[in-house]
Amino acid sequence: MTDYAIVEHGGKQYRVSPGDELLVERTAPDLSQGDAVVFERVMLVSQGDTLRVGQPTVDGARVRGQVVAPERGDKIRVFKKKRRKGFRKTNGHRQDYYRVRVEAIEA
Repeated sequence: MTDYAIVEHGGKQYRVSPGDELLVERTAPDLSQGDAVVFERVMLVSQGDTLRVGQPTVDGARVRGQVVAPERGDKIRVFKKKRRKGFRKTNGHRQDYYRVRVEAIEA
């Protein structure tokens, strides 16, 4: 059985195992490659045959990771229009992300 945890970050939940890489929203502004990231909101921890479920979080559990690279997502176009009024508006957005490699699950 592999060890895994479910963590919450940026309003989303991720299932992570040691060695995984995941793309999380950039909430801390100034992290660079090699900086440490700690996920404090751990919802579930599975180690071997034991399964600990938090209500809502598991007490004392943390997931440590390291920033591989800061990235930016694809551009999303937002188009607004009101019929028969001649109103058209185009807007764009690119989300900032961190690619994080999970190092350890501490429970």
